Amino acid sequence: MILTFLADATAALRFESLGLSPVALDLGFFQLRWYSLAYIAGILIGWWYLLKLLAQPGAPMARRHADDMVFYATLGILLGGRLAYVTFYQPDIWQNPVDVLKLWEGGMSFHGGVIGVSLGIIYLAWKNKLQWLRIHDYVACCVPFGLFFGRIANFVNGELWGRATDVPWGMIFPRGGDVVRHPSQLYEAGLEGVLLFAVLWFLFWKTDARYQPGKLVGTFLLGYGLSRFTVEYFREPDSQLMEFAYRTHLSMGQWLTVPMILGGLYLIATAKGRRQRVEPIAGDQSVA
Repeated sequence: MILTFLADATAALRFESLGLSPVALDLGFFQLRWYSLAYIAGILIGWWYLLKLLAQPGAPMARRHADDMVFYATLGILLGGRLAYVTFYQPDIWQNPVDVLKLWEGGMSFHGGVIGVSLGIIYLAWKNKLQWLRIHDYVACCVPFGLFFGRIANFVNGELWGRATDVPWGMIFPRGGDVVRHPSQLYEAGLEGVLLFAVLWFLFWKTDARYQPGKLVGTFLLGYGLSRFTVEYFREPDSQLMEFAYRTHLSMGQWLTVPMILGGLYLIATAKGRRQRVEPIAGDQSVA
């Protein structure tokens, strides 16, 4: 239920009091934003973690493949994320196609980024005759880093705020009116970043999930889908999609997570049937 009341704005924490700025480094002629750093950090730390996973027995690809994977993943994130955002969240931008390329103005969709990265993985697997589903499993374990940093950057930017609330930790955002709102960016950072990473870490390192193709990526899809679906009840829908959310009773973000939840459930349910003897491309032993 959408809250319709305004909390006591005089008692709430104001975002400005945190002293945060979307610009991490300002040299006058050049500005480096936290949002850009979030992408860079997510990709580099994800790459580092992927190499640690590949060093374990039964890896689906070698170091040289991981290096190529970073390139394809970066392209997939940027192109898929931007195209999906424009298509589903701001279709008016298509009226001037040049504006689609203006990434610096913001506007990225995680769902589109997932599709872009998946296409990159499929191409890499086809090109090198690798198992695409197992590569998905390993890459999925690395994605929460990017999600965490991205949501923290959203918070630092004071964007994508939550709905009106009276919770003690509510906050007034500069562009959100004089209304106390949920810091939903932090909810997403906790669920999609920290919690989802912890679940995937446990499954990879403490169980045999990585030898059941599709189980890890299925867990990721289900975990992200449920997290995003839940947080959307606390997050303010984009202004241009308020009417859509009202008419369909779900936000665009929730509708886009439905295929992820269903796909995740399917992959998890069928993973054990794909269990097979794994001959490692990296590592030092086979796993039956």
